[in-house]
Amino acid sequence: AWCCCPGRAALAAGGDTRKGNVLTVARLAGIMAARRTAEPIPLGHTVPLDAVEVDLVPVLADAELIITANMACSGRTGVEMEALTAATVAALMVYDMLKSLSHDLVIARTGLLTKSVGRSDEIRRC
Repeated sequence: AWCCCPGRAALAAGGDTRKGNVLTVARLAGIMAARRTAEPIPLGHTVPLDAVEVDLVPVLADAELIITANMACSGRTGVEMEALTAATVAALMVYDMLKSLSHDLVIARTGLLTKSVGRSDEIRRC
């Protein structure tokens, strides 16, 4: 899954704020959220995740921060909701940490990039 956070304040995303390093804190928030996805999703169930990766890459030329979340699970279920939750919560954490620097932050274009294995065919969006 990915999430794009455009705005001038995204340029500061590589630095420290009063709340700590933006990228480090947002990555941790995304990982924690992935592991607790079943709590805010009605009728959701806990998925035993084998791996969780959340990456945040500032694109300075576009004043964007690209957030990607990759999940792995050996169980018989998909992990789309966990990946989408991780990317979205990481974006919300960035917003929270940078809102005092700029009020023009926008969280946009969240979606599933790829899915492989599982009941449905492989999905790729690029």
